[in-house]
Amino acid sequence: MVDTRISRRAALMGAATVGAWIASPARALLQAGETGRVPASIDALIARMTIEEKAGQLSLMASAWGGSKAVALNPPTNGPSFESQVEEARLGQLTGVFNGNSARMARIMQTAVMNGSRLKIPLIFAADIIHGHRTIFPVPLAEAASFDPELARRTAEMAAFEAAGAGIDWNFAPMVDIARDQRWGRGVEGAGEDVLLGQLFAAARVRGFQGKSLRSTEHMLATAKHFAAYGAAEAGLDYNTVDVSERTLREVYLPPFKAAFDAGALSTMAAFNELSGIPATGSEWLMTRLLRGEWGFRGFIVSDYTGDEEMIAHGFAKDARDATKLAFLAGVDMSMQSGFYRKHLPDLVRSGEVPTARVDESVRRVLAMKAMLGLFDDPFRRIDERRESARSMTPRARALAREAGRRSIVMLKNDGGLLPLPRGGKRIALIGPFASGQHNLNGPWVIYGDDEKSVDLATGVRAALRNGNALLVAQGSGVEEPLAGGIEQAVEAARQADIVVLALGESFNMSGEAQSRTEIIVPEPQQRLAEAVAAIGKPTVIVLKNGRALALAGAVANAPAILVTWFLGTETGHAIADVLFGAYGPSARLPVSFPRVSGQQPYYYAHKPTGRPNPRGEKLEEYKAHFRGITNTALYPFGHGLTYGRIEYSDLALSSPQLAANGTIEVRARVTNRGRRPAEEVMQLYIRDKAASVTRPVRELKAFRRVALQPGQSQTVRFRLRPADLAFIGRDNRPVIEPGTFDVWIAPSAEADGVQGTFTLA
Repeated sequence: MVDTRISRRAALMGAATVGAWIASPARALLQAGETGRVPASIDALIARMTIEEKAGQLSLMASAWGGSKAVALNPPTNGPSFESQVEEARLGQLTGVFNGNSARMARIMQTAVMNGSRLKIPLIFAADIIHGHRTIFPVPLAEAASFDPELARRTAEMAAFEAAGAGIDWNFAPMVDIARDQRWGRGVEGAGEDVLLGQLFAAARVRGFQGKSLRSTEHMLATAKHFAAYGAAEAGLDYNTVDVSERTLREVYLPPFKAAFDAGALSTMAAFNELSGIPATGSEWLMTRLLRGEWGFRGFIVSDYTGDEEMIAHGFAKDARDATKLAFLAGVDMSMQSGFYRKHLPDLVRSGEVPTARVDESVRRVLAMKAMLGLFDDPFRRIDERRESARSMTPRARALAREAGRRSIVMLKNDGGLLPLPRGGKRIALIGPFASGQHNLNGPWVIYGDDEKSVDLATGVRAALRNGNALLVAQGSGVEEPLAGGIEQAVEAARQADIVVLALGESFNMSGEAQSRTEIIVPEPQQRLAEAVAAIGKPTVIVLKNGRALALAGAVANAPAILVTWFLGTETGHAIADVLFGAYGPSARLPVSFPRVSGQQPYYYAHKPTGRPNPRGEKLEEYKAHFRGITNTALYPFGHGLTYGRIEYSDLALSSPQLAANGTIEVRARVTNRGRRPAEEVMQLYIRDKAASVTRPVRELKAFRRVALQPGQSQTVRFRLRPADLAFIGRDNRPVIEPGTFDVWIAPSAEADGVQGTFTLA
């Protein structure tokens, strides 16, 4: 094993390497002063490269020196030793590595390349920084519940600040897949079920990760993934088949990608899934005709982890050589982890099956990106061990994590005003597998975060109480298995308390990649715990930990107060306590619909009406579109979330009954806080096109606005609609705007009445 300790001598040698690079002709040749354009001199470098070196620039591998978390998040492989990987880099067989250990690791590899390689092309270092580097922020689905894209931009920027300080140039985020089946585990990485919300959060995260300049040592390249329609996998089963119409693809699954590219993302990752019979990694229509041709995408495309290799198992490629040819000619510039490009591209070029010019195009994109990232200017610009330590988990980052955490918590229910809880005078029993302990706070897809530095719920609650001794803690149950004597201990704690807080839900590894669930419920041992505690009759607050929408039942659903807290990261305990005890009033909204039962999946609010819709309300009619025994509605719909105020909507008014073809219409409503506490309401504007050449959803979100209201305060909130806001994908799979009649709502959720009106588009 290479000695990974950095001595003062090694550090000086690294500094000497930087000096040698600054003085080298290649550096002068390739300085990317023309940020945003490919430096013309890159072609001179490409002309000097062998086909093997070109294939190396199109090959990305997992770091041989990575942490245990990185290894656990990907399928097992028999990779090289770190010494071997350093030698591969020196020989020009690698463009870079991902999910490496630290700036120290990056310095060792970059030094080897800058000192010993023939062309001295800098390595690029990538990582999965999904929701934080050292400081862990709420999972993306939780953050989407804030309905505040600016918050997501700020947390992405802080994550980039930490990660870029640790030598990371390129991030495999944001995930912008729309997820409408909550069985799918990877919905936790995205913004939920709605297209508008998906677009806004995709763009915000790209801007946060990349900043105003890719050369910044405080930012990194973003990757919009997974292209495309990965979230539409059949039955919510990860990696499964996707078969959707081009219209659905363009209307639902592609817009967040377009928003990410319009915001500046210059990297995208091919999806694992097949799309209507063609694996995305091998889809020339998707990668070349649509992405590069129609959209004019100028960045580069990387496969997902062994995505090219997996086309063999799909039954699309005959063997490794064929898979390489199919993926590359489809438009995938870079192969991740399979090693197929460096193994097979040279022979495919020599045989004439892959044109040299196509390889040069892909290499040019990769080298141009390295130039835009400033790596040709200074290969060590983000590699600094002291800076890595100085940027890690600063007070400013932790404060932002706490803010993001409390702004991501959704209050589903608060019967009788049980919340907020009193800080003194009452004994509180905190019960459940998530009552204490740091293992399940950060959530899935955390490579560099340290569980031990996160604040658990018991710690946060105890700190919020005037008397920490008033808190009783009992585990009661495991996450998916009973705990011997656990229910008895929990029941006893509940008897001694005035108020019960039940911390239930999913562990961190029940969401994320390869974690599809057939039943999206609170696991049975926890449900039994909830039933036993509820039988004691004490006022009970449910605190849910979850990475998806859940179907709630029994004592969980019937509790007087329910908070959805997702996975909030480093400041979990403090953020939840802030809401529980009223230091912060809940303001988040559901980015996904909570179904009545698991069998409703996929369920999403923007569904089509069918020819036999069941009338609004709870009454079920025969031969109408509903499951046996339940209405075709959510238990808690998209957009739902309560505040500590009491909110009323009134006085809808439209500036005109008609929207002109080149005009705008103002839709306004009055919102009032009748409660005794301040509140922050998220007012949502929905429309429905009542008759169109292609059937339209029952509602579509078109805008939303946050409104802060003091007790007794009212505000009139105005939205403007233009004809472009009413466009949809028509019969020819192109956007169309049609005259007609539209219903419009300003409401607190996708299934609430709020206030409603009608207008026509001329």
